[in-house]
Amino acid sequence: MKWFSPTAAPVQGSGFDALVRPHLDRLYRLAYRFTQSREDAEDLVQSLLIKLLPQAERLALLDLPGPWMARALYNLYIDQTRQRRRQEAAIGSPLTEDGVLEAIADEFSDSPEQAVERSQREQRLALALATLSDDHRALIAWHDMEGYTLDELAEQLSVPIGTLKSRLHRGRANLRALLEEPSAGATPLSVARFAV
Repeated sequence: MKWFSPTAAPVQGSGFDALVRPHLDRLYRLAYRFTQSREDAEDLVQSLLIKLLPQAERLALLDLPGPWMARALYNLYIDQTRQRRRQEAAIGSPLTEDGVLEAIADEFSDSPEQAVERSQREQRLALALATLSDDHRALIAWHDMEGYTLDELAEQLSVPIGTLKSRLHRGRANLRALLEEPSAGATPLSVARFAV
């Protein structure tokens, strides 16, 4: 698979917008999976676009800019997470995660009980995902939630496919254990109930 196309036209004017716009929804969803927060996801995608703008001509040379931008987004997320942890450690404040998925209740099809139950499942899933390591959370988000194949991920991440399979298996096993673990006042949940 070729990453760069030597015959691509240079980017002019709104060319950057045309290059990036088809990938914005997927980048946002991926950023949301990483950060578990709407505002942080928007900030992460915006930071990525700011970093990519000066490199618009190089971006135009990519045959497949989507996977390349997804990897750049992940790298930026890791960099920002590390920087935030260093800053919080320096000032002595604890690292807090307020990433809880918003309830997406369809008022016309769900009863109030169903909406509450679904909201609780989504919160448990979000908290379980937040507990996973960055690598496991990212791999589960890319593969199970965003639909990237293992072959695409192996090429994007420059990691052997066997390593990705074992990491994905360990990440899913950890997620399953977290979801089946009873918490205060809750019964164990089955992973099969979530579209992961």
